[in-house]
Amino acid sequence: MDKPIVANCSALQHRYGSTPALAGIDLTLHGGQVSALLGPNGAGKTTLIHLLLGVLPIQQGRIELFGSLRPGRKEAQQRIGVMLQASGVQDNLTVAELLALFASFYPEPDSQIGLLDELDLLDLADRRFDRLSGGQKQRVLFALAVVGRPDWLILDEPTTGLDPGARRILWRAIEKRRTAGVSILLCTHFMDEAQKLADHVIVMDHGRILDQGTADSIRRRVPSDRIRLRTRLPAGQIEAMPAVQSVQSGEERIEILSSNGIDTVRALLAADDSIEDLEVAGADLETAFLALTRLDSNQAIGQKEAA
Repeated sequence: MDKPIVANCSALQHRYGSTPALAGIDLTLHGGQVSALLGPNGAGKTTLIHLLLGVLPIQQGRIELFGSLRPGRKEAQQRIGVMLQASGVQDNLTVAELLALFASFYPEPDSQIGLLDELDLLDLADRRFDRLSGGQKQRVLFALAVVGRPDWLILDEPTTGLDPGARRILWRAIEKRRTAGVSILLCTHFMDEAQKLADHVIVMDHGRILDQGTADSIRRRVPSDRIRLRTRLPAGQIEAMPAVQSVQSGEERIEILSSNGIDTVRALLAADDSIEDLEVAGADLETAFLALTRLDSNQAIGQKEAA
């Protein structure tokens, strides 16, 4: 049985003055799954989210939510829970007061005590929001986003600033809602988070969708190997070697992305017989992401130079 469509974007474009933010987005998000939105800063992710929420007007293109609703309509807003990087909550209220306030907006809210317990916030219920740490605030904002039992949950960098334990708490909360049939759009910079949680991954850069599919399908479509080593060779010389896509100098080792690890390693060994700590690994989602966005950046630079 086909999953219902939560959001459908067609030929979506948006500009800030003369600067393009989205350049013709076609995207369909299905219900009951986690869709991870990946992209470097400035890729257009936040603009897309704001258009989906009706925060920004649609300049060109079309968005339909839940089949036929326009963004910003009350019928759509009541079905969406949102956690954005800029919270906008009344920070002089306590955690319990904030949760009670947000619960009052919905006819059948979730259990407030249950959410405090689930997100390890019971001991913080009487503390003012402005007295919380960054990670504690993130967990509270997640609770506020889900207290209305939304059909669709939009999360913008939800685990930023969380320690590993708090991060796992939020991961479990996300997986619990996905299992219950909630649709989730997860904007994240953490590749391990996308690989663990997402059913559907969308890679954006320069206002366009570069690729989408499962994490494994994206990884397989980008034939890259990650090579780490210690070498005396300069980065410029390595960049000129066969199949090399990028070179990054770390504190201890150089990291190379290559479309053909065997050819690159052969060239490295021929050029430097004192190489140490050589490690070659197949592509993971992070490798694929870096390869896709690097290729797109090079194309964008080429287009500017040609213009």
